[in-house]
Amino acid sequence: MTAERTGPAAPGIDPELIDTCVHCGFCLPTCPTYVLWGEEMDSPRGRIHLMGQHVAGTPVTPEMAGHLDACLGCMACVTACPSGVRYDRLIEQARAVVEEEHRRPLAEQAFRELVFHLFPYPRRLRALRAPLRLTEGLRRRLAPVLELLAPRLGTMAAIAPPITPRVRLPRLVRARGPRRARVGLLTGCVQDAFFPGVNAATARVLALEGCDVVIPPEQGCCGALSVHSGRREEAVRFARRIVETFERAGVDTVVVNAAGCGSATKEYAELLAGDPAWQARAKGLRFADLAEYLAELGPAAERHPLPLTIAYHDACHLAHAQNVRSQPRALLSGVPGVRLVEVAESAICCGSAGTYNLFRPDAARQLGDRKAERVAATGADLLVSANPGCTMQIAAGLRRRGDRPIPVAHTAQVLDASLRGLPASTLLAVR
Repeated sequence: MTAERTGPAAPGIDPELIDTCVHCGFCLPTCPTYVLWGEEMDSPRGRIHLMGQHVAGTPVTPEMAGHLDACLGCMACVTACPSGVRYDRLIEQARAVVEEEHRRPLAEQAFRELVFHLFPYPRRLRALRAPLRLTEGLRRRLAPVLELLAPRLGTMAAIAPPITPRVRLPRLVRARGPRRARVGLLTGCVQDAFFPGVNAATARVLALEGCDVVIPPEQGCCGALSVHSGRREEAVRFARRIVETFERAGVDTVVVNAAGCGSATKEYAELLAGDPAWQARAKGLRFADLAEYLAELGPAAERHPLPLTIAYHDACHLAHAQNVRSQPRALLSGVPGVRLVEVAESAICCGSAGTYNLFRPDAARQLGDRKAERVAATGADLLVSANPGCTMQIAAGLRRRGDRPIPVAHTAQVLDASLRGLPASTLLAVR
């Protein structure tokens, strides 16, 4: 299936990366869109074949763009591939080409611009908190109708989380007891606006484990949504700001509590490779997932019991893109009283995938409902997720089921409750 090349390589897609794919098919059962539709061109090897056609001189057609857009970028295929194909790089390169060469319908262009002028900007997202809080009941009632009549609007109404009180974090949270480390905390965009309790819990856990936590208020977006959608120049601007911000903060390790942000920040050296000076600055910072960092640091604070059955959800950009799987499970299992249960089909994406559930709401809803069904089957008291998009997506799927509600919390919130000796009921009340 390798395309014969008759012309020069198209800028942006690396033909050598394309040639590493031997089209063996190991990726097929792990690919969410292939699982849903069974279409070869909606599988990783099918999309790589399309990339090869483009490198050989075929222009980007609406059909080609559609198949590339339909990819969730979950990277489950990267984990499954025996040949080490860097599909993560390929799909980002291909999407940059699509953004450059493909003209989308005006309505789609307008909606995409709305999303990318809103979600990467924490202040703009925070401005939505009041109207979302005032319309919560109405949104819940209208969401099923909107999902049928206007799927994108319906999805936005369905996944928007309940608005909890805003938490203003200080610039510095001092370590409790002997100081073991000094780290920065990336607060994110959606996490900061809609899940401020997660950031607060993260800072408390790090402090209780002996870390001074530096929280620069001017940090902004990490660029994850942009780079994963082919908006490379935009992502570079965001990345430079993050690097500069944490350089000024005087830390060399930055802890990240959102899987998509963690994946993007760990790839800053690749993103900034076109500018050696900025690339060197990016390499001077280490970005680490919260669970990854705590596992390396080792426990210092006492864990108090939490009698809970917890189902842990593998966020794709944590499990597949960062290879962080065992650490969160070990941290949760280390809490006395916790019984950890696995979710079936854990490698299959929940359908959130950054902005995917907004751009492809029908496919995302199918995947969200599938994941919610698997979560409900565990019988768990609590679902734990390490990504705000996954939390919103699965919570919406669980609400659609209409049966026993299962609250969703972050790993940091479970550890925070245990370290502070809070009752399990505080987690079961997480909204």
